[in-house]
Amino acid sequence: MQRFTGIRSCTRQFTALAILLACSAAMAGCQFDWLGAKEDQAEGLPAAAPAQSHAGLVIENDTDLPDTHPHANYQLRFQVRGRGGGLHWHLEKGAIPPGLKLEEDGLLHGQPERTGEFQFTLSVWEGGRRDEAVQKGFTLRVRSALMLNWKNYAEVRGNRIDGSVEVSNTTPDDIDLTFIVVALPPNGRAVAIGYQHFALQRGVVDKELPFGDTLPHGGYVVRVDAVGEVAAKNVIYRESLETPRQLQVTVGP
Repeated sequence: MQRFTGIRSCTRQFTALAILLACSAAMAGCQFDWLGAKEDQAEGLPAAAPAQSHAGLVIENDTDLPDTHPHANYQLRFQVRGRGGGLHWHLEKGAIPPGLKLEEDGLLHGQPERTGEFQFTLSVWEGGRRDEAVQKGFTLRVRSALMLNWKNYAEVRGNRIDGSVEVSNTTPDDIDLTFIVVALPPNGRAVAIGYQHFALQRGVVDKELPFGDTLPHGGYVVRVDAVGEVAAKNVIYRESLETPRQLQVTVGP
């Protein structure tokens, strides 16, 4: 009987020890899970405040670029705000005036070859981040350096055709100007009804040049030509006007 009682006592002690070990293991597991949760929570928190992200590039040049004229030296640098490193410029679509070149650093330079209104879109990006490029459209007008316009449209007055034009010199040079007006009959034998040759000073705008003369009976198309030369630069400017239809002289032989 005493032996049986001793065995039961040992069994109870073993069981208690097992329960104690199990509880300790459970508590350790809970403590591990709690620490792990704290670590996971810590990983979800932001670290020290990051450095300020690079602001997006903004192209500062106006959409309408400064006008120019053929053979004039032209130089313009495109500017951006928000730059932080090497910039790369690229022509995305449209066309810049022939004679001008866009450098990768944003310098547009050269000498336009002809008149016209040119519309184009440029892009710019920083470093190797072309996927972050920004774009902007521009218009550049290459105007005639020697401008010729009707002042008084050619018209018939009895047996005469008279009129006048305005000429302007927007170049930085004085121009040696030859101005000639002819009346062209159907047989093609031109009759001069106006001529001048003089130095058109730089900066002169809307200088009036009259023309006119008597003509035989018949129909005439009036053509006005102005040719300006800058010998020192080996440059010649040409402009012309023409009536869209024949003017009829009904008085005279």
